[in-house]
Amino acid sequence: MKKLVIIFATLLSTTAFAQKLGHINSNELLQAMPERSTIEEDIKVYAQELETQLSTMTKEYQAKVQNYQSKEASMTDAIKQDKIQEITNLEERINKFQQTAQKDLQTKEEQLLNPVIEKARNAIEEVAKENGYTYVFDSGVGVLLYQRDSDNIMPLVKKKLGLL
Repeated sequence: MKKLVIIFATLLSTTAFAQKLGHINSNELLQAMPERSTIEEDIKVYAQELETQLSTMTKEYQAKVQNYQSKEASMTDAIKQDKIQEITNLEERINKFQQTAQKDLQTKEEQLLNPVIEKARNAIEEVAKENGYTYVFDSGVGVLLYQRDSDNIMPLVKKKLGLL
């Protein structure tokens, strides 16, 4: 009986240690992909377009403020209120544009990068499967990129802890 237990324990430990682990720096991989430079250039051009629009709006705002300040003494109260409202509206438009532009730039970047990231992810999974890796970690950010199908032991642990 003892021999059977020892043999079983040896087989179990050998199986546990036979798992093949791998790692890759996904940031380095993405930088090496030729599509990356084209995407970076596209994002740069788009960001410059947004910056140009913001610059135009800012110049308009500054001109209106200077115009108001230089003519404020000769304005009636009604005209002052109208000019202040006009400047305030433009200021709000500029703030809204900045927020929208930031979101648009992020969306554009994701839209362009997602296919490249997906291509890299698929290649990592294929290499892992072809070479018998159980787990592949991303050494650049410290996350698990690939794992073989396995049993989720969450229900068993919850049961053990009395959470079910």
